[in-house]
Amino acid sequence: MLAFVIFAMSFAVVLEIISGSIRNTMHAKEYTEVALITQSVMDQVGLDIPLESGTRSSGELGEYKWELEVNPFEGSAEVSRFQEISEQTGIELLEVEFIITWGKYPRERSNRFTTVKAILSDQGGLNS
Repeated sequence: MLAFVIFAMSFAVVLEIISGSIRNTMHAKEYTEVALITQSVMDQVGLDIPLESGTRSSGELGEYKWELEVNPFEGSAEVSRFQEISEQTGIELLEVEFIITWGKYPRERSNRFTTVKAILSDQGGLNS
């Protein structure tokens, strides 16, 4: 009888380990897909998606919904030097914000990615 109880408890522990591994694998799959979608959409900025201040774009790929917004780069006090250089060189810095959401309520998840891109001010919309 004692051997059966020990076996049952050991089996329950093994099942918990296996279910945790499966759960981790599913999360890794989701985050890999998020990274691939994000990279794919960010690569389109300046090509298919205009690289201009005020641009907004959104889309859906399967269960993943995304929104992209391009705004002037403001930064913080430490980066004010970059803005001065930008004004002197004619290069405009734009912040590209990408938000991707997936899953269903109440387990909906989202990630936010930002990057800074540069364009020539007098040729707005061209990626440099």
